Amino acid sequence: MKFPEKYKALNTNSFSKDDYSIVPIRYEDRFKIMEWRNEQMYHLRQASTLTKEDQENYFKNVVANLFDQEKPEQILFSYLKDGECIGYGGLVHINWIDHHAEISFIMKTELEIEEFKKHWGIYLDLIEQVAFKDLQLNKIFVYAFNLRPHLYEAIEAKNFIKEAVLNEHCFFEGEYIDVVIHSKINRQ
Repeated sequence: MKFPEKYKALNTNSFSKDDYSIVPIRYEDRFKIMEWRNEQMYHLRQASTLTKEDQENYFKNVVANLFDQEKPEQILFSYLKDGECIGYGGLVHINWIDHHAEISFIMKTELEIEEFKKHWGIYLDLIEQVAFKDLQLNKIFVYAFNLRPHLYEAIEAKNFIKEAVLNEHCFFEGEYIDVVIHSKINRQ
């Protein structure tokens, strides 16, 4: 199977800043992504550990189909440093009627400790180009379980505003936890 390389929904498919870029999600990165997701399940909406078979099926039956859609529900990217995949994310739960989307992003697990804020900052700059310049969305937002307060610092540094707290919204490890939503409006 030849995996697609360009999204029909986008005018531009690669966005760069210094040594970093986001490109349409690459098939070759699927198992790295699976590994990171499995290592970081605690903050993802993922109920069970992914297998190679799960990941293969997801890429072939879901992700590959996104590339040819005029208005896909999600647009996913590999996040690269000098061509090497060190994270992935995208715009998910895209609402084409109201022109908004949720931001998704995870990075290589080892980078979470020392370079969390740096990579979130670079990634947000890149994904804003996609959302606001290419797709002309009105609003983007981050929906996060209240488990990583350092995330709020990283996104607020990029002028995202805390918009809502959904109290006791998710059941996690035997207790209810809040969900915090930060958003940014397209003022370009």
